[in-house]
Amino acid sequence: MHLKVNNLVKFYNKEQPLISSLNFSVEKGEIVSFLGESGVGKSTFLKCIAGLESINSGSIELNEKVLNNKDIFVPPQKRNIGFVFQDYPLFPHLTLKENIVFNLDKRFLKKLDYMLDLTNLNSLIKRYPHELSGGEQQRACIARALIREPDLLLLDEPFSSLDAGIKHSIIDEIYQIIKATKTTTILVTHDIKDSLNIADKILVFKAGKLQQYDNPVEMYCKPANCYCARILGGINKYEKEGESYYIRAEKIKIEEKSKIALIVKKSLFQGKEYSITTDYNGETWNVFSLKPFKKEEVIYVSFEEEDLIFFPPHCHNYF
Repeated sequence: MHLKVNNLVKFYNKEQPLISSLNFSVEKGEIVSFLGESGVGKSTFLKCIAGLESINSGSIELNEKVLNNKDIFVPPQKRNIGFVFQDYPLFPHLTLKENIVFNLDKRFLKKLDYMLDLTNLNSLIKRYPHELSGGEQQRACIARALIREPDLLLLDEPFSSLDAGIKHSIIDEIYQIIKATKTTTILVTHDIKDSLNIADKILVFKAGKLQQYDNPVEMYCKPANCYCARILGGINKYEKEGESYYIRAEKIKIEEKSKIALIVKKSLFQGKEYSITTDYNGETWNVFSLKPFKKEEVIYVSFEEEDLIFFPPHCHNYF
């Protein structure tokens, strides 16, 4: 394993640890997305990996080297970890090229042309940060991190400041760059679509504990618990034989007639399709349709029994 986190504990208040006995590992070149609600410790976790925060117990190993345990603490500058923050911290008085090579070991200078080609920044090297778009600044930060050949790249909400119009193209560009350099990466993001689109694995975190760690398809189709189901997308409640089940909106088909009738409350156009908000026996259901429906119109739906998801009763308060 390229990165191994063993029994990691981090707290400011011992009674309310941010991270409780976290265990997971990452293969070389994988992109792992770290998901959780605000305040659960995602950014703190990245800082622990980078050495910007101390840990209370456990260990962190990277590329077969112990970075942190009860006896060892490797300082941040010696961990060979790249860190890209959400606010693109470029030096305003330096050009793009000067920002990338700032304090760079001479042995990496030979990679400058390759990195500029890879990030498509060749024509911008003489510009200052205020002359660059948000996407160009972001790529400059990525280039600055990757030219140093880090063993690990940490991305903390790197897409949150981008305009929606360019966000998807920039995400795709950065994904291609990371995969081309085979750089192991941990991404913290609030946007579920970012995780589903580019991550090899997703780690869901709540109340200081790992909830599930798996590939996006398994995470979405077979959530380990209610929290994982909810955080990865909308889900509808369905009562069957006295038990509560759940079904993803995209698994529901609109029919001319069926046993399940929904009352339309709202139709919202989302580009390729409409998101239809409905009422089903007092429960709010969301379904997708290629055409809109009028408010209070009755529509009929069906789904496959195998697509129903069941959770224990104590889980249901998450919905």
